[in-house]
Formats: sequence, C-alpha cells, structure tokens
Amino acid sequence: MAKRLLVVDDRPEMGAIVERVAKSIGYEVKVTTHANEFMEIFDSFDPTVVVLDIVMPDIDGIELVRWLFQRGCTAKVFVTTAFNPHYAEMAEALGTAEGLDVSHIKKPYRTAELREALS
Repeated sequence: MAKRLLVVDDRPEMGAIVERVAKSIGYEVKVTTHANEFMEIFDSFDPTVVVLDIVMPDIDGIELVRWLFQRGCTAKVFVTTAFNPHYAEMAEALGTAEGLDVSHIKKPYRTAELREALS
C-alpha cells in the first residue's frame, strides 16, 4: 500500500522537517503552507496520513479537522502546534468525537518521535 503524506504548516521549515523524515521511511509527500491549497490538493492526492498545524493565519487547524470530517477522511491525522498544547488537544478531541483517527505531535519536532508516529 502506498504511503502518502499531506502536510500543511504556515512555517515552511516545519513542513520541510516532516517531509524529510517521512521520505526517509518511504512516504510520497506533499507540503503546503496554506490551508486553502491543502484543501485543493487533498482529494487528488488521497493522503493516507495528514499532518496539520493548528495555528495558521488563513484557516486554523480546528476548521481543517472539521473539513476533513465532512470529506469523510480515512487518513490518520496528526495535529501539531508550537503554541499552547491545549489547542492540539482540543482538535484531537473534536476529531476523535467525529470519528477521525486523530493524534497530536508536539513542536519542536524530535526526529525519533516524528519517525515513530509516522511508522
């Protein structure tokens, strides 16, 4: 089964870290810094895993979690934030309540933890 990862983070360096780790364990990866572009890519790319930042300027991650639920998303979803961890916990709880497979990963990323989460 192909492993496809779609990442959205408004900080390009954060997306690049996730991309590097994911590619090292066999993922095809697409990274964007804009939530709207994430939504455009989602259907055609059909990711098996999604990593999304909670705090972004255009659309926040909680809105994206709701959007993923409305799309019938079956991908594993990881929510991340470098800010208050309660944001990620809230998004995780919301997604789980709506039937999504959601977990959160803390920033700054630790390569070993990121690799383990994606494996």
